[in-house]
Amino acid sequence: MWKNLSGHQLRLWWRRLGRRGAAGAAFAGAAFAVALLVAAALLFTVSRHADVPREASTPSYGHRLHTLVDLTIIHSAKDKGAVCLDGTPPAYHFQPGFGDGSQNWLLHLEGGSWCPNFKSCAQRKQTNLGSSAHMDSRAEFVGILSDDPAQNPDFYNWNKVKVKYCDGASFSGNVENEVKILIYDPIQNGTSFFFRGQRIWEAVMDELLSKGLSRAKQAFLTGCSAGGLSTYIHCDDFRALLPKTPTVKCLADGGFFLDVEDISGRRYMRGFYNGVAQLQDVRKKFPHCSSDMEPGQCFFPREVAKGITTPMFILNPAYDVWQVEHVLSPEGSDPQNLWGDCRMDITKCSSKQLEILQGFRKELLDAISELKNKRDWGMFIDSCFIHCQSMNTLTWHSPSATRINNKTAAEAVGDWFFGRREVKEIDCEYPATRHATMQFLIGHTSKTDCCRILVI
Repeated sequence: MWKNLSGHQLRLWWRRLGRRGAAGAAFAGAAFAVALLVAAALLFTVSRHADVPREASTPSYGHRLHTLVDLTIIHSAKDKGAVCLDGTPPAYHFQPGFGDGSQNWLLHLEGGSWCPNFKSCAQRKQTNLGSSAHMDSRAEFVGILSDDPAQNPDFYNWNKVKVKYCDGASFSGNVENEVKILIYDPIQNGTSFFFRGQRIWEAVMDELLSKGLSRAKQAFLTGCSAGGLSTYIHCDDFRALLPKTPTVKCLADGGFFLDVEDISGRRYMRGFYNGVAQLQDVRKKFPHCSSDMEPGQCFFPREVAKGITTPMFILNPAYDVWQVEHVLSPEGSDPQNLWGDCRMDITKCSSKQLEILQGFRKELLDAISELKNKRDWGMFIDSCFIHCQSMNTLTWHSPSATRINNKTAAEAVGDWFFGRREVKEIDCEYPATRHATMQFLIGHTSKTDCCRILVI
C-alpha cells in the first residue's frame, strides 16, 4: 500500500498525525498503532538499501507495541475542590521507572486548547478534556514518555506521568465558587462549571510528591500545546516543590503561542485568550502582568517567560500548523476561504501566503530572541509544518525525524538536559532546501538538511 502513495498523500498522512497533537484529542488506538508499525516497517525496508547513518537505522525501532498505562483518578482531590469542569476528580497516568532511572521523574502536562466561553466549556464537559468520566482507562506512552530506548534514548527508564487536562485554562484558573449559568436553552440551562485548574495542579503534585517525586534526583516538567503553555506557567512552581532535587528543568513543546495580527489585521488569539482569562479569572496568576495590559496578553508565553528563572527548553516549529490555522488565518478572518489549501498543505501556499508565513516565523524568532541569550535555556526551532513533536513517535526520535545539525529533537533535548552541549538550534526557513520523497523516507541528514518533512 505505502509504496503506491503519492507525495501529496504522504504529506496529508503526516499532517494528520501532527494535528492530533494540536487538538489534544485521543489517538485512534489500534488503527494509529498499526499505521505507525506499517510506516516503520517501510522505513526499514527502504533504509536497508540506502546509505543511512548508523544511528538512523536502529534495528529495534518500530518492533514493539506501545506501552499502555492505566488511568489513576484522584478521588480525594474533590475534598480540596480540585475538580474538572464538570465536578469530577482529576486524573493522571503513571508508569514507574526502573534501573538507573528509578529516582528520576518526567511529568507531561496534556494539551487540548482552551474554552473561552460557557458554550465551548459546556461542550468540553462532555469529553475527556472536561471530565474524568470520559477519559480513556489507558493511554499509550509514546515519544518522550516511551519506555523504549530506541524511541526515547535519554528518559526511557524514568518514572513518567501524563497529567490529564480537564480544566480548559492550562491549569491556571481558580474560581472559588461553582459557576452556574442561566441561558435560554432547555439543554444547557442551569449548567454548572468548576474553574479549578490551579487546584488540580496542586492536587496532582501533592499525590506525586507522596509517591516519590519529593525524593527525585532529577526532575523534568514537560507539556504539549496548551500543556506547553501550562509548562511555562508552572515551571517555577515545579522547581519550588523540589528544593532538594539537584536538577529540575522544563520543556514546552508547541506551546509558544504568538500575540500577532491575523490575515485580517485583528488579534484573534488575544481576543480568544481574553475570554479564557476573564471566564476563569486567571489574571491573578500572573503578577508580571501590568494593569494597562488586556487580560489575554498575560497568558502569552512571551509575557509569562519573562519571569521564569528555572532552565527551560523551547521545542517549537517555525510554521506551527495549529497557529497557522487558528492564530494567523482563523476561519472568521478568511470568509472567502483563500487560505483553505494553504492551511492543509504548505506546498499549496501562494507566494504571497508564503511571504506572510515567513513574517510569522520572524515574529516567533523575535519573541524568543531575548530568551536565546539565557545561558541555561535551550531551543530547537525546526521548519516543519506540524504542532507537537515530543508526543509523536516519528517526530521525537526515529529514522524519519527531522534533524538540525544531525540531531533529532530527542537528541537535542537530551544534550541540553544533561549538559552535554549548548543547544540553541534554529532551522533554515522553508523552502530553503528541497528533498525527494526517498530522502524523507530514509531519514538522510546533513548540516543543511532543512525542511525535509515539508517537501516530499
